Amino acid sequence: MTLDAFLESLSTAEPPAFPPPLRALWFDAKGDWNAAHKCVDDKSDSESMWVHAYLHRKEGDLSNAFYWYRRAGREPHSGALDQEWREIAEALLGAQQGREE
Repeated sequence: MTLDAFLESLSTAEPPAFPPPLRALWFDAKGDWNAAHKCVDDKSDSESMWVHAYLHRKEGDLSNAFYWYRRAGREPHSGALDQEWREIAEALLGAQQGREE
């Protein structure tokens, strides 16, 4: 799926059958931080932990965000939140596409 198709899916009431980290980004883009957090809160894969870090950064809980960035093996993002959201979405969509091929 392309980023454009992912963004188009935001017009639907329910997310398509995405893996938890993409589902979390979908809910976040719809303005539902709590639903986004529930998608990745109990996950231990690096992609979910990366999204988890982003969500806590967005929430303003930087110490918790830094913990999740470390667990995900990622450097904390210092740019704009929307830029980070886009970078994560593009990376996850690219990885998903690679698994589907």
